[in-house]
Amino acid sequence: MTPVMKFKKKFYFIVASYFRFFANFAFRRWHPRVIAITGSVGKTTMLNLVECTLGDKAHYSHDANSAYGIAFDMVNLRGVTGSKLRWFYLFLAVPIKSLFYKHKEEFYVVEIDGERPHEAEFLASWLRPEVTLWVSLGLSHACQFEQQVKDGLFSSLDKAITHEFAMLPQYTQKLVIIDGEVDLMNRALDSIKQKNLTKATVIKCSKDAVKTYKVEPNHTSFILQGTADGVSHEYEFNRPMSKDIAIQLTMLETLVNYLEVMPRYDFSNLKLAPGRNSYFDGKNGLKIIDSSYNAHLISVKSILEMYKAMHVPHKWLIIGDIVDQGSIEGQEHAKLADEIIKVKPEQVILIGRRTKKYTAPILK
Repeated sequence: MTPVMKFKKKFYFIVASYFRFFANFAFRRWHPRVIAITGSVGKTTMLNLVECTLGDKAHYSHDANSAYGIAFDMVNLRGVTGSKLRWFYLFLAVPIKSLFYKHKEEFYVVEIDGERPHEAEFLASWLRPEVTLWVSLGLSHACQFEQQVKDGLFSSLDKAITHEFAMLPQYTQKLVIIDGEVDLMNRALDSIKQKNLTKATVIKCSKDAVKTYKVEPNHTSFILQGTADGVSHEYEFNRPMSKDIAIQLTMLETLVNYLEVMPRYDFSNLKLAPGRNSYFDGKNGLKIIDSSYNAHLISVKSILEMYKAMHVPHKWLIIGDIVDQGSIEGQEHAKLADEIIKVKPEQVILIGRRTKKYTAPILK
């Protein structure tokens, strides 16, 4: 770790507390109903699904999911995207804007990352969301949690990361919605309830609601059995979507029922950030699907399942590195190679700095 990185790590929460202190004035004046979205992967997609449903009733923390970003978003400022000198501007601008700025929407839909130890707790204890949607759990940013395991605070990376995300449900006021098929997530919530660490109702969603799933390079449709009325509903997208998105659609329906707002089933206008299930027409009839953003074993497995379900004559894969995995990077790449073999691709193109070391066996 470089001296600059060590400095950032040591003073991260000290500086973040400065911005939170002032941004809290704007937050208290606003006093929105907070809907928090967290998890290892799929947070931004979930946020966009909620945005399509709630529309202008809510303000959304686009491009802001950290302790710094959310504080800046609270006073309608963006973070450091260019010169580092912008930090000096932000140190002055946040206190000034916090004195008069206020968002006006009823809801604040906020994406919360668990990138480093204590960050989810830092934000959860501040925002105290009315609703939390915990969409996924895996070894995201595992390298950040290795020291906790080395120090004996947790017996494994899985438990360290689970603990970090579980801080949000502990501070949630009314409703926690989780993926009921994830064992670690289930155990964490059961433990929280048994210890009376939250008064929120916990609803566990499942992909069992999926009746049909059809995916093409430029279209996807789901038929899901309704969680409240038992009636089947068809959801449509104008882009390829993995089957795992069904859990988020089920969570969305649960949220809509709780908020008593009109549901939405046509997501043709869903906007996702670059690198997330983006479809492009190439030359000579080539169809290109870009899902390269934030590669993680969970998300890559989800895309591979979508790839397998897609009925087209020829299918190629372009695979890069899984990053931020620390000491487990090798074994995660080995697992990725096994998953690629299962879908039997016609051709695999490997790119990245570690492919020679970790994924060469799939070329044999």
